[in-house]
Amino acid sequence: MASNVIAKPNGKAQPNGKATTKASFSPKLDMRSAVSCEISFEKCKGGFRIQCCCDDSTECTDLQCLCAALCEGNCSCTCTRNEKPICNINLGCDRCKCENTDDGCCITCTSGDAECCEMLEACCDYLASCCQSGCCCYIYFGDKCCCFGGCSA
Repeated sequence: MASNVIAKPNGKAQPNGKATTKASFSPKLDMRSAVSCEISFEKCKGGFRIQCCCDDSTECTDLQCLCAALCEGNCSCTCTRNEKPICNINLGCDRCKCENTDDGCCITCTSGDAECCEMLEACCDYLASCCQSGCCCYIYFGDKCCCFGGCSA
């Protein structure tokens, strides 16, 4: 499982221009094993997908192991800008599943309920907008963060 990926700064600047080693906005959330990655959001049938991509193969493996261990928990996303919380969205409408990709993982959140699908798609639009506007997004299962980062330009 993921070890100390976050224990030492890896030199990657977060969207706010600072290297981040933990979420300063909520001390209750567990960031110890979180992996820095590039995040994207896209709608799909019944909801949306969160793509988490890593540049480094070790980080990729850590992320995949962490997601596999945590995926059964309730998924949520928190976005921050300049280390201040912008939003916290709980994706508990129905089901979230994780699948490994070549460079990370894909988290798919869907629902069989038409109203929940609409809410999930609206959440996707909002999260994508936050990420593209320079926010740092944190993906959680329960109270454990599996990854964090920004969107590609």
